[in-house]
Amino acid sequence: MNKYQASVRVKGQLVKTAVFADSPVHARLILQYQFGMDSIVSYPTAITEVATIKPLTADQQRIKSMQAKVKQDQAAVKAEQARLKIRAAQADLAKI
Repeated sequence: MNKYQASVRVKGQLVKTAVFADSPVHARLILQYQFGMDSIVSYPTAITEVATIKPLTADQQRIKSMQAKVKQDQAAVKAEQARLKIRAAQADLAKI
């Protein structure tokens, strides 16, 4: 079962409502049964649930920033090694 959201007209007012159904067609049929044939204003669209993320503690944030710094430093070392290899290869080509 998926959760679908649609706008329906109830006593002249637009109301957003959610319904659980297997498909958008099934959701539309359920809404038509509940609110009437001509009451659906927008076609039902699937709603995805987003999990809430707990904020990190100060210690966790510090550890995470240290890990990010290590990754940046490792990438910088790789880039510098690549530059040195290129310079060495260019120097070898210049000797030829």
